[in-house]
Amino acid sequence: MTKRDFLLEIGLEELPARFVTDSMNQLKDKIVTWLAEERLGYSEIQAFATPRRLAILIEDLDESQPDVEEEAKGPAKKIAFDDNGSWTKAASGFARGQGVSTEDLFFREVKGVEYIYANKFIQGKKTIELLPALKEMITSMHFPKNMRWGNNDLRFARPIRWLIAMYGKEVIPFSITGIETATKTYGHRFLGKEMEISEPKDYVFSLLGEYVIVNPEERKRAIRNQIESMTEGNNWVVPIDEELLEEVTHLVEYPTALSGSFDESFLQLPKEVLITSMREHQRYFPVQDQSGDLLPFFITVRNGDHQHLDNVSKGNEKVLRARLSDAMFFYTEDQKLKISDALTRLEQIVYHEELGSIGDKVRRVSLAVTNMSQLLAVDNTTEKTANRIAEIGKFDLVTQMVNEFPELQGRMGEVYAELAGEDQAVALGINEHYKPRFAGDESPSTLAGTIVSLAEKLDTIVTCFAIGLIPTGSQDPYALRRQAAGVVQMVNDHKLDVSLEQLIEISLEVAETRKLLKREVEEIKTDLLEFFKLRVKTLLQDQGVQYDVIDAVLNDQIGHIPTLISKAVIITEMRQEAAFKKVVEGLSRVTNIAKKAKENGTINVELFEKEEETQLYSHYKELAMHVEQALAQGDAQKAYGALASSEPIINQYFDHIMVMTENSEIRENRLNQMRELSKVIRSFAQFQAIVFA
Repeated sequence: MTKRDFLLEIGLEELPARFVTDSMNQLKDKIVTWLAEERLGYSEIQAFATPRRLAILIEDLDESQPDVEEEAKGPAKKIAFDDNGSWTKAASGFARGQGVSTEDLFFREVKGVEYIYANKFIQGKKTIELLPALKEMITSMHFPKNMRWGNNDLRFARPIRWLIAMYGKEVIPFSITGIETATKTYGHRFLGKEMEISEPKDYVFSLLGEYVIVNPEERKRAIRNQIESMTEGNNWVVPIDEELLEEVTHLVEYPTALSGSFDESFLQLPKEVLITSMREHQRYFPVQDQSGDLLPFFITVRNGDHQHLDNVSKGNEKVLRARLSDAMFFYTEDQKLKISDALTRLEQIVYHEELGSIGDKVRRVSLAVTNMSQLLAVDNTTEKTANRIAEIGKFDLVTQMVNEFPELQGRMGEVYAELAGEDQAVALGINEHYKPRFAGDESPSTLAGTIVSLAEKLDTIVTCFAIGLIPTGSQDPYALRRQAAGVVQMVNDHKLDVSLEQLIEISLEVAETRKLLKREVEEIKTDLLEFFKLRVKTLLQDQGVQYDVIDAVLNDQIGHIPTLISKAVIITEMRQEAAFKKVVEGLSRVTNIAKKAKENGTINVELFEKEEETQLYSHYKELAMHVEQALAQGDAQKAYGALASSEPIINQYFDHIMVMTENSEIRENRLNQMRELSKVIRSFAQFQAIVFA
């Protein structure tokens, strides 16, 4: 079968950098799926993208689909013939639908029933006839934001300006928003020109001649190499932020790195201010010395060649100088603001129309911090520090610096608090109570900062649930999932001796005293527990715990998260042991039959008829004590060992005792014993959830 290369290019107005990678991959995935559905073979498919184009190059694409012969199953034989032995309309219609005559039909028995079959021959279509369907691949693409232009109905990321669809040297004809496919493309907006692509294999090299590197990985590699070359020549250190590198890669078609400088006087600004000004606002790479201190230099990437780099550098320096001058002004002015005055201003900032001001939130968090500190039995210094962090932790929200650079909230609070004479631990906590800020971020380093972070995040989650703002699907405008994951992470990282339910209860009580509950308390608790269970489940999955083990340990309550994780680890380890299955089966016999017991009822030892009942009862009392103590100490290994030792005693009991005896009094007594023993077992795990291959 002969083959040809195929090229598809969509020329666009400049795409936002954050759209480029996903759009490129989406287009490739759609086409790969389509090729598979159409049974078209190829040797390689490559995706390319720049801010002005998305492109797909398919090498050695088959010129036609392969012919196919397949069997088609029709109606049963009794339906295919009428009472006179003639073909029915059902049979004739089946044959006609398969492109054969009734004479070509044959019979085959399936599970005792005869059906009619037909051998169907499907001649493969030519690829050039199929390729116009790629128009649907393009128009069905989706983006974070769409737009319309002119009088067109199509909604797309940006206006389409040209289209290439070439199979070999032939143009595949179709049009989108009046743009016809052709062989014409455009080079760099300023350095390149309009050009013709003679055949697909020339695409990458031809555009390179017009100052366009279509492969994003090659552009990224070029930027990285250029930065490294500059650092070596100047004895600089430039920590390359991968997210920034990705963004810059998709802002340019022909990257050229260059350096610039700024006045050393700006180095008196906090490091984070300088980095934010350069990286977040100007897309510059900050420069450090070998000790990690910032130097008055930066590296930026130009979308162009090496011509007139001095002028470009001076232009960038001018823009940065203006921004840093503003930052210096804000920094100086903010230091004139007293913390007490800043706190007063928080009363005027609405947090949520149903939840009050930022000042109201601060008071809720402060009360929760006091209650959590008492629950955790922290020392006086830690409690005092946590209370002060909660009291002033949001004051920097009214500063000019945070107003200009919102991402510096907390960090500027730390700087300004130290300048105002606050204790260093308090200043650190102001910054760290926002942690973890994102997935993969670290927890606060201090217990005081952790308590405030827990109280602050739980207040946000609980009050949102209280007024019905619960995340659904992909909608989570208040980032409640991220904050809940942060709560779980902090409790685990600091091995806090508290259950998650207790922490939720504290914030819920505070919200209730402020009359913020718009729903029933028990309903809110149920929703919160299920919400946090999903976060704990994700944490366990990230640690490689299998689904059945997660189901086993994450049953009625969440409890003490570090212990929960330890239980999952122990079960995962022990399931490799030969004896584990017998232990699980023995414990599950108890928990399964215990479901038949009434909720209330006591164990009457005088109703025991056999020695096995007395033995199990004695073992139960010791087991309950050992398991409770072990779990309280976070020793899941010891707790499991105690439960595993129960297996022979449990099996001996069931070998000699009929729980569901006809005597109702004895039956209820035995079920009561099963219920109480089941509670001890379930305090560790729901063992019947474990799946054996």
